[in-house]
Amino acid sequence: MNLIDRLKHDTLTADGAMGTLLYSYGIDFCYEELNTERPEIIEKIHSEYIRAGADVIQTNTYGANSIKLGRYGMEGRVRELNQAAVAIAKKAAHPHNRFVLGTIGGIRGMNKSTATLQEIEAAVREQAESLLIENPDGLLFETYYDFDEIRSVLKIARELTDLPIITQVSMHEPGVLQNGLSLNQALSELESLGADVVGVNCRLGPFHTIQAFDEVELPKNAFLSAYPNASLMDVEDGRIVYESEADYFGKTAVHLRDQGVRLIGGCCGTTPKHIESAKKALTGLKPVTEKRIKPKKPIIIQETAPSPLPSLSEQAKRERTVIVELDTPKHLDTTAYIEGAKALQQSGIAAVTMADNSLASPRVSNMAVASLLKLNHNIRPLVHITCRDRNLIGLQSHLMGLHALGMHDILAITGDPTKIGDFPGATSVYDVSSLELIQLIKQLNEGISFSGKPFKQKANFSVAAAFNPNVRVLDRAVKRMEKKIECGADYFITQPVFTKEKIIEVYEATKHLPTPVFIGIMPLTSSRNAEFLHHEVPGIKLSEETLRRMKVCEGEKEASTLEGLNIAKDLIDTAAELFNGIYIITPFLRYDMSVELVQYIDTLDENLKKRGIAHVLPTSN
Repeated sequence: MNLIDRLKHDTLTADGAMGTLLYSYGIDFCYEELNTERPEIIEKIHSEYIRAGADVIQTNTYGANSIKLGRYGMEGRVRELNQAAVAIAKKAAHPHNRFVLGTIGGIRGMNKSTATLQEIEAAVREQAESLLIENPDGLLFETYYDFDEIRSVLKIARELTDLPIITQVSMHEPGVLQNGLSLNQALSELESLGADVVGVNCRLGPFHTIQAFDEVELPKNAFLSAYPNASLMDVEDGRIVYESEADYFGKTAVHLRDQGVRLIGGCCGTTPKHIESAKKALTGLKPVTEKRIKPKKPIIIQETAPSPLPSLSEQAKRERTVIVELDTPKHLDTTAYIEGAKALQQSGIAAVTMADNSLASPRVSNMAVASLLKLNHNIRPLVHITCRDRNLIGLQSHLMGLHALGMHDILAITGDPTKIGDFPGATSVYDVSSLELIQLIKQLNEGISFSGKPFKQKANFSVAAAFNPNVRVLDRAVKRMEKKIECGADYFITQPVFTKEKIIEVYEATKHLPTPVFIGIMPLTSSRNAEFLHHEVPGIKLSEETLRRMKVCEGEKEASTLEGLNIAKDLIDTAAELFNGIYIITPFLRYDMSVELVQYIDTLDENLKKRGIAHVLPTSN
C-alpha cells in the first residue's frame, strides 16, 4: 500500500525537525554534508523518530541543491549527497515499513534576488532527479514562502514523476501568504497543479497553524498536511530555542486532525518526544471526511482618498516637470535648508527630493524634514528610501508613517554601502533589493502588508526608481530599468549626466519605455569639484572641454559658479528637447544655483512657445 492509499483511510504521523536537532548537537556546518561524512548521525535521528511512531520520515536534503550547497563550495555534490540521504533514510525506515520522502526546501524568502526562478528551476530539477534515482516513496517540498517558486517547482516535479508529491507553503501570518493570497486559495491551486498532499510548515507554532486551517476547505483530489514549529522562536544567549511541552504538541495534533489534516508532523524545535506525543494522541482517531467552514466577516480594504496633486509620473507625461534634490543637512541647524526649499518652491518646481543618508553618511531624517516642508510650507516632498538602513520591519513601518503623513512620492533605491560613509563599521541591512522594495510598496497600494496581512486601507504611493546612465554598457542598465518597470516603477530619476552626447544616448536607449525619465543635471561649483567627480566618483566622466572650462576659473568663486551654471544650461538645452522631466541636483546646499536653473528652464520653454514649439514631447519621455 503506497502513501496515498494509506492517507485515504488513516491520519498519519510524520517526523519532526532535523536541522534544529543537529543545531542542538552543536553542529554548525553544512547539515547535508553529514549524509556522506557522518551518516550514522542522520540514521540515528531517523530511527529515533521511527521509534517515536512516525509513519513517514523525510531525507536530510532540505538544502541539498546547487544554490544552497554553493555557499559551502559543494555545488558539484548534489547527486552524491541526495542519493546518500535517501539510502540512509531507507535503511532506517524499511525494516519498519515506514515511508520515505525526498525533501526539497524552498530557496527564496522575502528576498527574491537570492536566485531567479530560472536558476531555482534548474537547481530543483537536478535535486529531484538525484532523489528519484534512489526511489523514495514520494517528494516533499517544504518551507516555501514565495508562491511563484512553489508553483514553478511543482510543475517540474510533476513532469519528472508519478510518485506522491507533498507541497507545503509557509506563512508569516495565519491563513495568508506573503503575497496576500489566502491559504485556501494557495492550497487549491497547488492541488490543481498536481500535488497529492498540500499543507503548511514552519514559522508558526501549533496554535496559529490550527488557526490558519479555519478557512481551509477539504481538497477534492488531495489531502492536507501540517508540520508546525514546536512554538514561537526565542533566543537565549545567542542560541535559537523553542519552548513547548511535548504533551501540548500532542493535544494540538488532535485539533489539526479536527481541521481535516491527515499528515501531521513537526518542523523547527520539534523532537522525537513531540512526535511520540502526537502519535499517541492520534491513535484510534479516524480522519475527518467532512468539514464545514465557518463564514468569516470579510475584511473591507478602503480606498485611500486620491492625492489632490497629479502624480509626478502623470505630470511628466503631459508637461514640463522639474524636481530639485536638496539633501537635508548633516547638522541640526535646518534654517538655511528651509529657506532654500522655500526659494525653490517660489521658483515653481514640482517637488523637492531628499536623499536617504546619501553616501552612507547620517543626515537629518528626510521623513521629518519632508513633514515640516509639507505641513508648514505646503512644499511637495519626494522622499528617497534605501534598502541599506532598515530591515523589513523598519521599511514597512517607515512607509506606513509616510502614508499617515500624506506623503506619497517615493524614490526606492538600494543605497550606498556603509563602508563608504562616516561609519564604515556600521551594518548594511539589505533585506531586499530596490526591485523587491518597489514590489512591496506596490503591494501596500493593494492594501496588503509585506507579510500578506490585510492593511484595511490601500496606500497610494507613486514610486520612482533610480537609473545610472554613466555605465560602460548602457543596454544592461536599460534592461534593469525594464525589470523595475515590471516590478511597478512609475518613472525614473537618473544620476547626473555631464555631456550632451550622453543625454542623446540615454534618449535613444530609453525612448521605447512607457515611463517618464527625469534627466539629472548637477551644476559644477569649482574646478576641484569637477576634477573630483571626473576622477574619483565611479561611473561619472566629464568631457575634456568641461574640465578645461572649469579649470580656467580655478580659484575664482564667482566665475566658477557662473561657468558651472553655463555648462548646466548647455546640458539643459539638449535635455529639454528630448525629455519632459528635468531633475536638478543641488550641490552643497547651493540652492541659488538650482533656482537659477529652474528659471532658465522656464525662460527656455517660454521661448519655445513664442516660436510655436510645444515642449511636451510626443513620446512617453
